[in-house]
Amino acid sequence: MRYSYDKISANTSHIEEFILLGFSNFNSKLQLMLFTLFLLIYVFTILGNLTIITVATLDSLLHTPMYYFLRNLSFLEICYISVTLPKLLQTFVAKKKSIPFYGCCAQMYCFFTLGVTECFLLAVMAYDRYVAICNPLRYFSVMNKTTCLKMTALSWVSGNVISLGQTASIFSLPYCGPNLINHFFCDIPPLLKLACTDVRAHEISVSVTGFLVLPLPFSLVLYSYGRIIAAILRISTNTGRKKVFSTCASHFVSVTLFFGTGAFTYVRVKTSDTPDNDKILSLLYSVVTPLLNPLIYSLRNQDVKGGLRKILYKSVGIKDAKPSAQAHNFESSQ
Repeated sequence: MRYSYDKISANTSHIEEFILLGFSNFNSKLQLMLFTLFLLIYVFTILGNLTIITVATLDSLLHTPMYYFLRNLSFLEICYISVTLPKLLQTFVAKKKSIPFYGCCAQMYCFFTLGVTECFLLAVMAYDRYVAICNPLRYFSVMNKTTCLKMTALSWVSGNVISLGQTASIFSLPYCGPNLINHFFCDIPPLLKLACTDVRAHEISVSVTGFLVLPLPFSLVLYSYGRIIAAILRISTNTGRKKVFSTCASHFVSVTLFFGTGAFTYVRVKTSDTPDNDKILSLLYSVVTPLLNPLIYSLRNQDVKGGLRKILYKSVGIKDAKPSAQAHNFESSQ
């Protein structure tokens, strides 16, 4: 452990680095298996989300509000999983499991910026589906390009502002040892355990912030999907009702997984909670959700499959006779 002398007090030291324990309590064989598993998850997540971005960008028929938000979500998921998973992979194979103090600060800031942004973006996407299903005739007038840009920008700005406040608050605490973080990334609960001061006020602050950025957006999601379900029940044909319900149900499962695990971690944050439980919950919303989103939101979608087929056929000089969608060109509209 390295320390640097604090000139303010001879009895206080400042930690220059933290040690991420990750899953070091597992035996070497199991760690190798987990390394392989998480590496495959990382590669698949990156490729899946890049595929969505590429197809939705190159296929003009997918230039609609829904796929505009999906491109943003896919970009966010690539960044989100890249903040934590490479460092986790390093802890499995490298002897040095440390992260610099300011590197830990940067990781927390990026992680919560992306996490909070996703909360708001998922709420926006639920509203988009609500308008599309419940008010289809007004869809392109309500969800025009300007509105979509403002909603997306507001999500990213809110994520940055909230994350900056929380990160500054957590790293303003004195950390004088030990420097062992029983987690696979710099998360709030394990860091609060290392602070050399009373952290009850910070726990309350984290819980209040967690309530604002988790249950409130999730309430908007619930409202939107409640109205969507009511609209689905009014669809006359069983085939149409089943198709729409299947799509919305898969979306809702992914959203519930993300909000539920996040709320359980941050709304009720306590420094006495079990570290192993925190790590499992963190894996669900930081690794599993980015993995599932390409499958749930787009790779099972016929429009995306059609767009991918068109791109592949075009690359080898074959004309695709099956159009991927009949959509309004949102990005060229004013």
